[in-house]
Amino acid sequence: MYEKELAVAIDAVRKASHLCQHIRATLVTDETITKQDRSPVTIADLAGQAVMSRLLHDAFPSDPLVAEEDTGLLREDEHSENCQRVVEQVRRILPTLDDASILAAIDRGDYGGGAAGRFWTMDPIDGTKGYIRGDQYAVALALIESGRVVLGVLGCPHLPQGRMQNVMQRGVLLAARRGGGAVSMTLDEASEATPIQISAADRPDQSILCESVEGTHTAHGRSAQVGELLGVHLPPVRVDSQCKYAIVARGEATTYLRLPARTSTYQEKIWDHAAGAIIVEEAGGRVTDTHGAPLDFSLGHTLSNNVGIAATNGHLHGPVVAALAATL
Repeated sequence: MYEKELAVAIDAVRKASHLCQHIRATLVTDETITKQDRSPVTIADLAGQAVMSRLLHDAFPSDPLVAEEDTGLLREDEHSENCQRVVEQVRRILPTLDDASILAAIDRGDYGGGAAGRFWTMDPIDGTKGYIRGDQYAVALALIESGRVVLGVLGCPHLPQGRMQNVMQRGVLLAARRGGGAVSMTLDEASEATPIQISAADRPDQSILCESVEGTHTAHGRSAQVGELLGVHLPPVRVDSQCKYAIVARGEATTYLRLPARTSTYQEKIWDHAAGAIIVEEAGGRVTDTHGAPLDFSLGHTLSNNVGIAATNGHLHGPVVAALAATL
């Protein structure tokens, strides 16, 4: 099942990934980084969303879309320059689209989600700070059916191929469909898919933890406590975006933790986890919240029934959840 959906999703993510690479190479400068100018990432977000949205609509016109971005600001006079840049970038991939069609493709992502039927969810630039500084970011796309993720694709343009040490060859695309396993390939169209598997480590002290770079995204101190309880010897791997799921899925880390501060009321967004979660699961791992509860994608735009994320190779999931409980 989902062969056509997977093929279309891989094509959409691959094209959006190449577009985001081009925008970063041509629009991000030392000056934009120094001034913390977010306009390049805004352009990449909107252009990537337009491309993926339109390709999905052409293939599956009745499928709705949940996405983060809209054209509210672009339609204001003071943002006309950015609007034109978005349009120009989209036409690099879809040259026949007119301005109105491009804006409509972006605004098509206003679906509310929920437990009924099927819909797509996407994040064209997951890891905005990583994108700006030339580090890790992901282009994420997933299909959700009856509240369950059935397909996911991650484009990781800056992730080393094969292993993290391979800094000379970068650009990875990972994909999975429910019951079909998980695969990895390069961003080249001719690339062959290679099956991936989680780490075989089955002792807590063999754990390799992966977490967000930004301290505002996860409680690093609590993560360190978990590592201490598990007997972890190595420092954590800190990476932006859903690339953390990719690293766990291909066996370079055993555990990805996203731990909210104890006082936080933040609710995780479905587009930040849907694609990565199914890729880890289909690679043989397990993904729950920090209490061990399954992630619930049936409640709209957020995982409101869940607290944080614990993604592991499966073998270590019980000890990790127990360690998390002990740190409360």
